[in-house]
Amino acid sequence: MSTLSNSPVAGPTAPEDPAARIGELRGAIDACDAEIIELVRRRLRISHEIGALRAASGGTRLSLSREQQVLDRFRTELGPDGASLGMMLLRQGRGRL
Repeated sequence: MSTLSNSPVAGPTAPEDPAARIGELRGAIDACDAEIIELVRRRLRISHEIGALRAASGGTRLSLSREQQVLDRFRTELGPDGASLGMMLLRQGRGRL
């Protein structure tokens, strides 16, 4: 994963060529998106494994209290839209009800 110190966003002066800077920043967004996609794929694999283990042990498909914890964390960290993002991730992991 990249660190903030490697980010092209940091810089003490304004760029002389705004188009070049926009290109750099878009490249940084593309890199962030690639990391997010890989993390979502990883999260889905983990979620599917949990679901399989729960089913194999006779447990329920869902843990509503756990889902609420996830939604609360996303809402706290990212605001109201964060909860929507959290719900999308939960749906991806368990499928629609």
